[in-house]
Amino acid sequence: MNLDKEDNKVKILALNGLLGYGYSEKAFENALKGEIAVIGVDAGSTDAGPFYLGAGKSFTSRSAVKRDVEIALPVALNRKIPFIIGTAGGAGADVHVDWVKDIIEEIAREKKLHFKMAVIRTEISKDYLKTKLREGKVKSLGGPPLTEEEIDKSVRLVSQIGATPYLKALEGNPDVILAGRSCDTAIYAAIPLKMGYDPGLVWHAAKIIECGAMAAEPGTAGDCMMADIHEDYFILEPPNPIRKTNPIKVAAHSLYEQPNPYYIYEPEGMMDLTQSKYEQYTERSVKVSGSRYVKAEKPTIKIEGVKKIGYRVIAMGATRTRLMIENMDTILEQIREHIKNVLKKIKPEDYILNFRVYGKNGVLGEIEPLKDLSHELFIIIDVIGKTPDIARTVCAVSRSSLLHFDYKGRKTTAGNIAFPYSPSDVEMGEVYVFNVYHVVEVDDLAETSRIEFINVGG
Repeated sequence: MNLDKEDNKVKILALNGLLGYGYSEKAFENALKGEIAVIGVDAGSTDAGPFYLGAGKSFTSRSAVKRDVEIALPVALNRKIPFIIGTAGGAGADVHVDWVKDIIEEIAREKKLHFKMAVIRTEISKDYLKTKLREGKVKSLGGPPLTEEEIDKSVRLVSQIGATPYLKALEGNPDVILAGRSCDTAIYAAIPLKMGYDPGLVWHAAKIIECGAMAAEPGTAGDCMMADIHEDYFILEPPNPIRKTNPIKVAAHSLYEQPNPYYIYEPEGMMDLTQSKYEQYTERSVKVSGSRYVKAEKPTIKIEGVKKIGYRVIAMGATRTRLMIENMDTILEQIREHIKNVLKKIKPEDYILNFRVYGKNGVLGEIEPLKDLSHELFIIIDVIGKTPDIARTVCAVSRSSLLHFDYKGRKTTAGNIAFPYSPSDVEMGEVYVFNVYHVVEVDDLAETSRIEFINVGG
């Protein structure tokens, strides 16, 4: 692929919203009818929570990831289209990058493929972050200020890179780029930026297609989306004929994962969408113009880190007994006191006991505005213990207490709760929380990255 700007447009293709979510092969074939500058796919997110960064595991299945890659990779190589994967393995740490790298190498062996791959690792050391902290270059993103103690507690630390490391990797002319934790947009922005297209349009187009066909109707993360970037506008169109898009869907996507739909920040700068214009272009496509880019005075990179706080065991059950439903708050509070009295040998600070009551306020908790009682409730007993045994013990006693609790007005001597599963208690394993979610000022937007080139299959 010639990455010099020769024509008046460049087409970028997102396989889907997340590697392993699947996509229509027909949509992929339709997208390939034109000249494509890059095939990209985001492979991770913090949406799945802190566990996967801490445990070093992916939240997508290996077979699903392999399926998505093995369809697109041979086509990309045959047509000399750069293939870029960002936030490998779900969380983008070194262990996640290696997991996807192994899948790619397996596909190469099976299909006898030979290519050059750039691997961008974005995991950072605790010493690097401590140095930045001492220099006063670490800022919170709404949480508490960072301390060296919290850095030491972290299991893994990753930096969420922008387009700059991708641009550096492209200097080596790789066929494939596999990257650790990245801004989703950077996957798609790097090549159009290298070709000289307007950064405001490039970043905005990348922002929309990084979720696959979410901005289409019917919307889904499990399908392809493409953007044609021109000199002063871009066109969005889903290649799957069963989908189309419109200005409202596209404009609304600016709200996705953003506190402000008009100003969207990336490591390199800010998208200014205050003057963006959305127009129906064809029946199935939308034209976007007016998007601007403002370069950051002080470039920053977000750092994500997690620490382990214990082990989780849960139990799930339901009730449709009206009297119990009416008195659920009192019942659960009395059970908490019962647990403290029965399990005196377990220190209160060594466990956390939560009751999540769905049908009452399981989603919003105490801020739930609707107070009408449901005809049934589903209760999750959620225990985090300092050790697996503490978690098991507290969950078991809580479950049996809820099952047989003799609340006021109760007539039955049978169980209060119906359990849908046996065993009733489910061990969820280690529990992690984000303890580093901060931005650092950097001198070089590639300083948290390590790039290596590998000849795969030969």
